[in-house]
Amino acid sequence: MPQAGNLFHETAERLLLASEMVGLRHHQQIILAQPKSEVMVQFPVEMDDGRHRLFKGYRVQHSNALGPYLGGVRLAPRLALDTVKGHAMLATLRSALVRVPFGGAFGGVKANPRELSRNELMRLTRRYCSAISHQLGPAYDIVSPEAGAGGQVMAWFFDTLAQTTPEPTRQDQSRTVMGKPSELGGFGSRGRVIGLGVATILEEILGDSMMELGTARVAVVGFGQIGTAVAKALAMRGARVTAVLATGSALYEPSGIDVMALAQHRAATGDIEGFTGATTVLERDFWSAPAEIVVLCADDGCLDIARAELCRARVVVEVGSANITAGAEEVLLRQGIEIVPDVLAGASADLASALEWREARLDPAFRKADLDAHVRRQMKRAARRVRVARTRYECDLRLAALCAGLERIGKIYDLRGVFP
Repeated sequence: MPQAGNLFHETAERLLLASEMVGLRHHQQIILAQPKSEVMVQFPVEMDDGRHRLFKGYRVQHSNALGPYLGGVRLAPRLALDTVKGHAMLATLRSALVRVPFGGAFGGVKANPRELSRNELMRLTRRYCSAISHQLGPAYDIVSPEAGAGGQVMAWFFDTLAQTTPEPTRQDQSRTVMGKPSELGGFGSRGRVIGLGVATILEEILGDSMMELGTARVAVVGFGQIGTAVAKALAMRGARVTAVLATGSALYEPSGIDVMALAQHRAATGDIEGFTGATTVLERDFWSAPAEIVVLCADDGCLDIARAELCRARVVVEVGSANITAGAEEVLLRQGIEIVPDVLAGASADLASALEWREARLDPAFRKADLDAHVRRQMKRAARRVRVARTRYECDLRLAALCAGLERIGKIYDLRGVFP
């Protein structure tokens, strides 16, 4: 029975609805409604004081019909199996929408990285990687960074795989781990790529709402690596970032917040609180502040029903996966607010992973300018697919994005069939 607030149940329900709209066959629907593989591991990690703590980790592989699994690694204190299953399903749909040759997976560890020292985080990463290493490989399952797991965590992941892999295939493990630092063959910060993708999507989508990005007021929820990068990308295109909400602190400045100065303040203090370039306001006032666009770059479910009822934006952009609860989505749609869904807004990270996976082997000289041009081109195409699907199926943008991805998956299943 469906459970309210259960990400897997809510995502599966949306997927099945979109599958019916697209006309997927029954056997294709039941295959996609459940992950192909679920792995749950428990492992001890030595803390700095010499004691050991037991941690629980997951790796869920949803579908590899389109190619090897690809999905994030998250470190979060409230991580649960159904959350991981829901994100793995979203990863499949995201890859299908932007046409990268990957299926979907997701994993992580139930842990709060902010409570761990650098050495404890390193030991946890290596133990988790070792525990699921038999599930990973450049032609089978590829990991990428998610919340709580940045470039350093991916570097430890890569080194652990390299140290525990037989010599003939050791070097190829660089293609098993995406989001590595540039020194190890990665493209550096994922935030910049995601910010570029969000700006490109909005430039395509806003025309339908009779708005221009260059004159829009933007409120940003979450000001970590991703939120900061998205705010910078939108500000560079002329948008006014008038409000920022992060870790319980909210700022508002109707003339526009200096995003660079705020980023420097957060880097120096660890928070946006105390920033003198804007007025500190209550969270309730943040949600009701005038802004045409609200960009969500925070945790799962950061926009709930109560906050949605306060929201006065015309467009809400879900950059992180599952930022909007099902109940909040109903409220936003009832109020006539457009939702740019996670499978579209966050898809530029998958484009970067696909290029890192390919170029690490074929063209190590492939770098920033080529990446940016590729992301802009592919995100524009993805946005156009969603717009076409919205017209064809007469639905909102989220269902249209799912339909556009499922059309691709359905064609692949028709060609491949079902074994045996």
